[in-house]
Amino acid sequence: MKRPSSVDPMVGYALFYLVFLYGPVLLLPLFSFNDSIFVAFPLKGLTFQWYAQMVENDALIHALGNSLKVGISASIISTILGILAAKAMTRFRLPGRGVVSGMILLPLVIPSIILGIALLVLVLNVFKIDPSLYTIIAGHVLICVPFSMLVMMSRLEGFDKNLEEASADLGENSWQTFWRITFPLAMPGIVASVLLCFTTSFDEFLLAFFLAGNEATLPLFIFSQLRLPSQLPSVLALGSCILGVSFLVVFLSERLRRIGLQKKPAASAEAT
Repeated sequence: MKRPSSVDPMVGYALFYLVFLYGPVLLLPLFSFNDSIFVAFPLKGLTFQWYAQMVENDALIHALGNSLKVGISASIISTILGILAAKAMTRFRLPGRGVVSGMILLPLVIPSIILGIALLVLVLNVFKIDPSLYTIIAGHVLICVPFSMLVMMSRLEGFDKNLEEASADLGENSWQTFWRITFPLAMPGIVASVLLCFTTSFDEFLLAFFLAGNEATLPLFIFSQLRLPSQLPSVLALGSCILGVSFLVVFLSERLRRIGLQKKPAASAEAT
């Protein structure tokens, strides 16, 4: 007699974990198409009016523009600083390398609310400037540089250092070697870093809450709209769009990082 197959406990745990993690998130796009301002089952019907209202909301478009300005600026600046830090860590023997690396990565473990309060005090009492989009960009660069440095270190450690040494032996200076050898080989990591930093900055709320002043970013706008029940469906539609774009950006970032890792053996083989 054939015994009934039993479900692996680890498979059951994995399924439960996935449902617990992604179930609430998947409810967001579901209710964004619901023909009712109330977020509850059963659904009243299918509608796209909340997406139409979202596009016609000038305050939302303004906040989206602010978030794009902050995200693009912070991702570019963070990636440049991340490249410099990663190159220093992987190509030179620095005294106190571990301490320097730990100090750069420290913002990853500091609670964002503590970091936001500290930066606000610094901006108002030390630099004597008003909170604005520029202060948000500065705060986001602080938390994005560690992500960029980690991505770039994994990329720069991947290809053969003999390529750079061969370029120097052929008469190229440090800048020409970086531009013609290091930069093209590190391009997948650079693109991945930019996308990862942009996603981190675009979704960040706490630092923007302390450093925004009168210029609201998109997360701040969404938070202000949650107090108005009539605006909730449009917020759900907006959240669904952000969820889709964030998933696409992270997917592309991870895909580019994997492409870069796959090219390591090929680059090493060409060098030898």
